[in-house]
Amino acid sequence: MKLCLLAAALLAAAAPTVSLAQDASLTANFGEISLSSGFTPDPYRVSVQAGGSVDGARLPGACTGMISQAPDFELTYQAGSLPLVFRTVSSEDTTLIINGPDGRWHCDDDSYGDGDAMVRFNRPQSGTYDVWVGTFGGGTTSATLHNT
Repeated sequence: MKLCLLAAALLAAAAPTVSLAQDASLTANFGEISLSSGFTPDPYRVSVQAGGSVDGARLPGACTGMISQAPDFELTYQAGSLPLVFRTVSSEDTTLIINGPDGRWHCDDDSYGDGDAMVRFNRPQSGTYDVWVGTFGGGTTSATLHNT
């Protein structure tokens, strides 16, 4: 029995480390900003490289797309009476995965149309939104994240 446990421990130690999920505590790949309701310019745009090696389907909810381990963008938001919208613009099929201030996951694939994603918070909370821009078919692609 001890030999089996030792063998299992050695195999586990020798196995390559595989990233199974994202990590919101990492520094965002393409920056961060603090905005308040009614911000200008509207929309606020960020150029990103969408995609990565982490399968977004491993997250809670109906997430899809390949994402990076670190968030692509981090928005610290001071809410007011206006909605908060995140959307992607790309020549490829992109997805959005957002971890909101309350720790809940929000995901979308094609709500904006033409392969672009959109997540709308009609009554946004104040706090930090960690945003991943994924690719539906794998690989990476240039994209623009719009916050409005």
